[in-house]
Amino acid sequence: MYYPDELIEEVRARNDIVDVVSGYVRIQKKGNSYFGLCPFHNEKSPSFSVSQSKQMFYCFGCGAGGNVFTFVMQYENYSFQEAVKLLAQRAGINLPEAEYSEEAKKRDSQRARLLEVNKEAAKYFYYQLRGKSGQAGYQYLRKRQLSDETIKKFGLGFANMASDDLVRYLRTKGYDDRLITEAGLGSFDEKYGMHDKFWNRVMFPIQDINHKVIGFGGRVMGDGKPKYLNSPETMIFDKSRNLYGMNFARTARTDNVILCEGYMDVIAMHQAGFAQAAASLGTSFTAGQANLLRRYAREVILAYDSDGAGISAALRAINILKEVGLTGKVLDLKPYKDPDEFMKNLGREAFEERIRNAENSFFFELRILQKDYDLGDPESKTRFHREIAKKLCGFSEEVERENYMEAVADKYHIGFENLRKLVYTYAAQTGLAAPAVRPKSGIQKKNDPRENQKKPQKLLLTWLVEEPELWPKVKKYLSPEDFTEDLYRTIAGKLFEDLDGGRINPAAIISMFAEEEQQREAAEVFNTKLMELATKGEREKAFHDILLSVKKNSLDYFSARLGADVLAITKVVAGKKELEELSKTHISLD
Repeated sequence: MYYPDELIEEVRARNDIVDVVSGYVRIQKKGNSYFGLCPFHNEKSPSFSVSQSKQMFYCFGCGAGGNVFTFVMQYENYSFQEAVKLLAQRAGINLPEAEYSEEAKKRDSQRARLLEVNKEAAKYFYYQLRGKSGQAGYQYLRKRQLSDETIKKFGLGFANMASDDLVRYLRTKGYDDRLITEAGLGSFDEKYGMHDKFWNRVMFPIQDINHKVIGFGGRVMGDGKPKYLNSPETMIFDKSRNLYGMNFARTARTDNVILCEGYMDVIAMHQAGFAQAAASLGTSFTAGQANLLRRYAREVILAYDSDGAGISAALRAINILKEVGLTGKVLDLKPYKDPDEFMKNLGREAFEERIRNAENSFFFELRILQKDYDLGDPESKTRFHREIAKKLCGFSEEVERENYMEAVADKYHIGFENLRKLVYTYAAQTGLAAPAVRPKSGIQKKNDPRENQKKPQKLLLTWLVEEPELWPKVKKYLSPEDFTEDLYRTIAGKLFEDLDGGRINPAAIISMFAEEEQQREAAEVFNTKLMELATKGEREKAFHDILLSVKKNSLDYFSARLGADVLAITKVVAGKKELEELSKTHISLD
């Protein structure tokens, strides 16, 4: 369904991007913008910016950018229509009901069809588990002490021994081989033809937070390899931004989420009454998953396996949780390996006790680190204390750092003042407070000739958005045709029209573009880094140089098209005159 432009703009205008993004990502105000860690790629230093004045986001690290619709589409993996519906509901706007056009059906059906075929596959696996051929799977689950109620709640199923069982069933339901393959439910090879992705496995449907089946995990019966097999990444299944069981955990109404490593751990937790349990999907814990957790919990309790691999995974997860502003604690499961095993042997009350006594993640890190040092040896003990100081430097907030220094000094019998000196000495030596290096000139040289043409055009558009009061001073020299990139020309046309009307709305300009890649590039245009120059004179010269560069590039562009092109001839004649006048004109930035 396609909504009128006026309605789209109303939905966008009533969803402040800072409010929306802060519901997903921890952002802090710095200057005129908000910054945080990008949810679309892993990073340690914040390069993800959100501008309230422009109503757009942009990551200077990976280039992701756009308006509030773009953000929801990318983060939730939604279509544009789904993003509009979500934001309209958030703003209390009633959307009209209307029939989908044939074009709309064609553009939006793929995601819906993938959800449909996954739902049908989940139903098929569910019924197979309860049939004669699924008895091996059912008995396995019962042996793992799962009740029928729990099996039903999680929609557990079974993939039969036949290698094309599911494919044949889905064909009878009208799904073609191409869709089955794109959903990751089947594949084709010359030897076996079209065959199932999963067979002879207990099946775990993976649902998004809205209970829609987006993929599957399968546990093989017997000694086959791999032991666990997950669906491949698809249009609707992104392992790095979903968590198994989160569709239930998000409504558990607790302040914490218990993060496990496996499907059975999550299910065992839920069966025991710990509805806040969730797990990553066969991959290492990611920043995307941490941001998902942040929306529903203030604290994450790591219930990872107690072996070496589990400890390593916990250490990595702690750092990722810190990056998104979540507090982490670590559960001691010994003498058992995982939550499932612990629950079967000691039960709910013992697990609750372990939760109450969960270890602070920082002290967990120090305890694991201490194993590498001999505290009976002065030299080794000193190295350990230096490592502690290094870790304490990781707390950016002074009050928090001071509190941890007091606790560490007490726990490890280090004099507080000695520890403080060690921390600040280390901070000075490693340059944690080193000033940022500022560029000395405006337009940075690049080897790509086309980039040399594009950069000043982006800089000029960004500068006019940042300082719209300059427009009356330069409008006589500029037209949209001076921008040689099609997308930039479109942006300039709308921006100049808005500037003439005394208003600018960069987020609305982004909405003019249907493709996410175009929205991303438009966001980059409005977020090109301007030079940080010390004096007014330097800034005026930089702005003048950028304007001259755009005009000269425009003149070269149309000169190359001279001939029968009347527009090119007209532009070249006018361009030469404007360039000559502009080169002699001083433009004040006051």
